[in-house]
Amino acid sequence: MSNSSFSDIKDKVCVITGACGVFGNKFAVGLLGLGAKVAVIDYKQGRCDECAVNLIKESGGPAHCILANVLKKETLVDAKKEINDKFGQIDVLINGAGGNAPNATTKNTFMTPENLSDLNGSFFGLELDGFKHVFDLNFLGTVLPTMVFAEDMLGRGGSIINISSMNSYRPLTKIPAYSAAKASINNFTEWLAVHLAKANVRVNAIAPGFFLTSQNEFLLVDEKTKELTPRGQQIISGTPLGRFGKPEDLLGTLFYLVSDISKFVTGVVIPVDGGFNAYSGV
Repeated sequence: MSNSSFSDIKDKVCVITGACGVFGNKFAVGLLGLGAKVAVIDYKQGRCDECAVNLIKESGGPAHCILANVLKKETLVDAKKEINDKFGQIDVLINGAGGNAPNATTKNTFMTPENLSDLNGSFFGLELDGFKHVFDLNFLGTVLPTMVFAEDMLGRGGSIINISSMNSYRPLTKIPAYSAAKASINNFTEWLAVHLAKANVRVNAIAPGFFLTSQNEFLLVDEKTKELTPRGQQIISGTPLGRFGKPEDLLGTLFYLVSDISKFVTGVVIPVDGGFNAYSGV
């Protein structure tokens, strides 16, 4: 892919939440490589500092990490002021904060006659705090940054890119909170795209398929043998391209949605899933 196809990305002010995670880090490196002005958001000071240093090493470009919590609006308002002072008005927001949690994940795939008494391993044994944490992080952690950072785009134009998941289309067993939260991202993306269309702000989402991350590795790779779990093997067999995605596989779609090349595209959720959603299994 020729970088010249996305030459208009140069000097755009891009804000990335969750930027010190696997996807967010790759997004930041890619956009810095295209000449964007990138502000990365994280809520831990040490990790934020380390993230900025690593981004400079990987991209060779200037990286600015700002401390803020996507669930605390006042910290986001402070972060926006810092971004405006350093870079100017914001052109692009990538809502990359999110993830799953073990205490929002069922042990058993199905409730069967043999395990009906094992409520702790089922939906009925999930901790509400875990469910709430996953929903808040993924959904409210998208809503609040958008309320704050996207204000700069009104009338000027801009692009908001939310990170959904293929779980939003086809909910996976064991992870009801994560699947429901990502489904809410799709609906919110479509709603906000309509709401902001006449303000010249585009809103879209990317729905990654299966990528190995720190949030899902405990489900897909056996901790002791490092071999794929039965669930991991099942995923690969249901993915026509026959592998897990790599974070860089998302960059082409990201650049497209950031760039003015996609200026007539709004309200869509684009799967990047190796064909998983298209495959019936037969």
